[in-house]
Formats: sequence, C-alpha cells, structure tokens
Amino acid sequence: MNNPVETRTHGAITVITLSRADVRNAVDADTARKLYEAFVAFDSDPQARVAVFHGAHGHFCAGWDLQAGARRAQQLESAAVNPFDALEFSPADYGAEAEVPAGPAGPMGPSRLMLSKPVIAAVSGAAVAGGMELALWCDMRVMEADAYFGVYCRRFGVPLIDGGTVRLPRLIGMGHAMDLILTGRKVEAAESLQMGLCNRVVPTGEALPAAIALAEQLAGFPQKTMLADRASAYAQWDLDMPSALHQEWQRGKACMGQGLEGALRFASGSGRHGNFQ
Repeated sequence: MNNPVETRTHGAITVITLSRADVRNAVDADTARKLYEAFVAFDSDPQARVAVFHGAHGHFCAGWDLQAGARRAQQLESAAVNPFDALEFSPADYGAEAEVPAGPAGPMGPSRLMLSKPVIAAVSGAAVAGGMELALWCDMRVMEADAYFGVYCRRFGVPLIDGGTVRLPRLIGMGHAMDLILTGRKVEAAESLQMGLCNRVVPTGEALPAAIALAEQLAGFPQKTMLADRASAYAQWDLDMPSALHQEWQRGKACMGQGLEGALRFASGSGRHGNFQ
C-alpha cells in the first residue's frame, strides 16, 4: 500500500506530498496522523527552513474522506458516540510505546499546529472543504490557473473544524469570508487572487516548481529576522496596539545583530536598487 504522505528534501526545502489518488487526496484518520507527524518533523529539523505542501495526482486535497467518515459513523452508531469526536486524535492515540509528537492535532492533521517556520501550499485541482482549510493553514498559497477553492462540505452539513471560520475572515475579510462560508461556492484562481485567497497564480502543472522556487527565495534570506517578523505578525492578532508594537520591538531587538550585518553588506554595495540577489 502506498504511503499517503511522502516527504522529500531539496537542500533546505522540505516537500510534503499528500498522495491518495483514489479519493483526490481526501484525508482519513491515518492520513491526518501522518500529515501531522510530517510537519512536526519538518519543524524540528534544524536543516529545514521552508516547507512546500503539495497534493499529488492533480489535486491538492478534496477535504475529509466522507466515505471513511461514514464507515466510522456506522461503527459508532450503536455506542451513541458523536462520530466527529473520532476525527480528533491526541498524543494518547500513539500508545505507550510510541514516540509522541508535541503540539495539538486537528481532524485534518496539522491544522492546529503553529509552526516556527513557513509553509507554502502548492495548489492544483481541488482544494475544497478540509483541503481548503489545510491551504489556509499555510503561510502562502501558489495556485494553478485551473485550481479552485470552495467550502464544498456545506452541501453535506459537515462543519468547518480545521480553522476555516477563523483563518478565512482574517485572510480575506468578513464580507468575502461569509460569502464563501455560507454558500460553499467554487472560487477559481483569478477570483482567489483578487480577494487575497492566494498569493500567486501560475500555469497548470507549475504550482509545485513555483512554490519550491519561492521557498528557496525565503530560505535564502537571513533566517533569524524573517522568522521573528513572521512570529510577530501571527502574535499581534490577540493584542492591543501598544502590546503588539511592544512584542514586535522585543522580537526585532533580539535579532538586531543580524540587521547590522546586513547594513554593513549594503554599505559595501550589496543589494542596491532593490536587488534581491
């Protein structure tokens, strides 16, 4: 049986690929666990700087595996257990002998992790329902021209429980988010770019190489300051303005030495006129 989650490295870049061709990369409990473990491993790898999250076989992810969920619901029906309770796993599920990853897990796997390093989604084909939530969990989204998002689970009464109702309004604003959440409609690449749902649109078949190229650009920057700025941007959501500015200063102050090194490079002629090389 093929591994539903494959990990490979390109220097400082980790590519994590979801691969369940028969269900358009829909996620069942085993796949969720493997995704979670793969991203925890990436975050703890000192050699890895940026991850690219990719779906094989022409699709990013069709969401939660409804067929697997239906089977689970039938198994639990006689026990009067809410089948949604079975979607979330905890460290205890690994057993006494297993090495337990740290951090919270969601039904789709990594959706409740707050990683210390960036993840870029390479979106092809369908990224719908829980698959859309996984893409929203990433820091950036590179989308192929014929790919699409959508809260398709609206049709079946399956709720958004992997951050969709939280990340979508924060990313694109409440008005756009309510349109997508309430109607569940299909959102194609051009509209996704216009509303800020994705960051780049590339030709069909080029999301993965484009995302890897973007990841390599991020991996080439001075890491301490980039990661401090990233962490500050996430932390500020829960803070009032003075507190947000204070935590930004504290994080920046801790890596000012790297900034001074950069200033010396600039003074010697590097990076003039917006040159990123």
